[in-house]
Amino acid sequence: MTRRHLYVAILGILSMPVFAQSNNPGNESIEEILVLGADFSLQGTPSNATEGLVYEQQLDLRPISRTAELLEFIPGMIATQHSGEGKANQYFVRGFNLDHGTDFAINVDGLPVNMPSHGHGQGYADINFVIPELINSMRYRKGPYYASAGDFATAGTADFEYVDYLDGSEVNLTAGGHDYGRLFAGHSIAMQDGQLTIAGAATTYHGPWELDQNLSKRKGFLKYHRENARNIYSLTAMSYSNAWDATDQIPLRAVRNGQIGLWGNIDPTAGGDSERHSLSADWQHLSSDNGNWRLKAYIMEYELDLFSNFTYFDADPVRGDQFQQTDDRRVTGLTGDYSRNLQTLSVPTTLTMGFQHRYDDIHVGLHQSVARQRYASTRDDRVKQSLSSAYLSLNQTWSERLRTVAAVRTDHYRYDVDDLLGPNSGNGDDTLVSPKLNIIYTHSPALETFFSMGTGFHSNDARGATISSDPVSGEPVDPVDPLAKARGYEIGLRTAALPKTQLHLSAFSLRLSSELIYIGDEGTTEAVNASQREGLELGLLYTPLEWLLIDADISYTNARLRNSAPDNYIANAVRNTASFGIIVDDYQSTGWSGGIRMRYLGSAPLIEDNTVRTDSTFLVNAQVTRQLTPAVAVSLEVLNLFDSRDRDITYYYESRLPGESDAVADIHFHPAEPRSLRARLTATF
Repeated sequence: MTRRHLYVAILGILSMPVFAQSNNPGNESIEEILVLGADFSLQGTPSNATEGLVYEQQLDLRPISRTAELLEFIPGMIATQHSGEGKANQYFVRGFNLDHGTDFAINVDGLPVNMPSHGHGQGYADINFVIPELINSMRYRKGPYYASAGDFATAGTADFEYVDYLDGSEVNLTAGGHDYGRLFAGHSIAMQDGQLTIAGAATTYHGPWELDQNLSKRKGFLKYHRENARNIYSLTAMSYSNAWDATDQIPLRAVRNGQIGLWGNIDPTAGGDSERHSLSADWQHLSSDNGNWRLKAYIMEYELDLFSNFTYFDADPVRGDQFQQTDDRRVTGLTGDYSRNLQTLSVPTTLTMGFQHRYDDIHVGLHQSVARQRYASTRDDRVKQSLSSAYLSLNQTWSERLRTVAAVRTDHYRYDVDDLLGPNSGNGDDTLVSPKLNIIYTHSPALETFFSMGTGFHSNDARGATISSDPVSGEPVDPVDPLAKARGYEIGLRTAALPKTQLHLSAFSLRLSSELIYIGDEGTTEAVNASQREGLELGLLYTPLEWLLIDADISYTNARLRNSAPDNYIANAVRNTASFGIIVDDYQSTGWSGGIRMRYLGSAPLIEDNTVRTDSTFLVNAQVTRQLTPAVAVSLEVLNLFDSRDRDITYYYESRLPGESDAVADIHFHPAEPRSLRARLTATF
């Protein structure tokens, strides 16, 4: 296959779903396809119009400024940041302000990323440990319609798969503005009838801020992979550490009155450090009698020590309002699934059964501090919790045109909280059964339609489920439900009826029984009414020439709290998102390739009565690459090409600055980083 054909094949899923065989049979397996040349006929067997698969080669064709922007390959997904590049990002999709991950489940090589009962926020999903050069694929799926997707998968899921091994060795070095530097090196060697891969990456970055970010990020990866005709084995170790100083969001009034500059700060001692280390074993068995199974076991050690100050001098006019959030946990897990083609039924059927078990042993706390020195504590808890799940799925082909995927899933959540400071200890459990159904009808080789319905959930923080009194005021507080149920419906289509074009369209409705969340910044639980989101998504891929690809997607979501009129808006629920990209690849003729990417994040209400709203954000990144030899390439990235002064993220709340007698309600924002150039040299051998 020529590079040009490969280019068209892998880019067929920039904004449109292209599907491949999952490594996990429990993920409603679908056959692998490639789209070659100008052949855009529909292939594969997806369950929903908004599934997709992103291949590793795409990472070289779209510039990204931060690791979390890997998720922006998902149409409609936006990743932002409000506090430097060390902590988890803020995510937006389908009218959700996901905070740091509450309603979107992320997995890397089969290991969960989301952290329940986390010190900074429920479902905290930090993907800073990911090494982009090692990604083989990323599968994304939206909505609660999939049997293998459980906790946090209400808005959707993203599953990253690392490569089994590298084809030789790779080294790349990146340098750029604001003292950005990054080094990656990876190598695979043959060992005992298998492959041993060793890789690592190191990043330093000061950033454009008046307070140097002093980012120091280190990542390590070790994987042994071996396979034969019937079995595939792998043993993987990952290690990550990061330390940084942070410029948190800043109050608009302080910038307007000249108290601080756009890149300034109020508390120069904010920041933190984080570590994540894991060991996992994977075993797949490919049977000769139409049955395949997979087992995965993992153990993980995680720590976060985070210092923030969002209200400055409101609660304590003398020492300030800085607080420390800590999370120290051990996580163990075991997952398995079995998939089999049933020959005894008259209707072609694939049966998939699976189980998942995760146990977290957590020491989590919220403390008051000055210049990163703790002087008091609000919460200090020992939490032990587990989530045990089982699911069953039937994929049935009724005719050449009609196919269904019916599934049911059950989840059992157990928790035990030991409040070391107060009366909020307790334990409990909750169980949820979630049915799901996908109906797929093929009208012609160029048109498929989909109907999906299903229920899902996100768990709530165990501390919120056992709380009885406010840890600050001592007032009585009602506990939250351990599991918040979601119900979704979706219709969609994908078509290749237009020449050299693929298009998908979907309409969805998603209801949450409650948006109850534990507020880690305050140590309390906020009760929010049930919600409903209804929206439309459109994606387009067009290749007028072999060397030119154009892709675009646009989304609209109407998000409201139910039974809360007239103040029923959901804070930071973005109504519109859009992206547009152009890629030129003339490698065969000239050795040049390049592209440009535009991303739009629309306005959103900041409070429930919609009287204060965010401004929209429009950013453009560009990249050009020159292949000097088959083994050496140089790239230049221009991030924020037009030097936009838009805001990465915006909030509205009360804060108090030095010299102010009372708290002031104001917009607080984190500016998008200014235009920056980065050059990368890549060598493979």
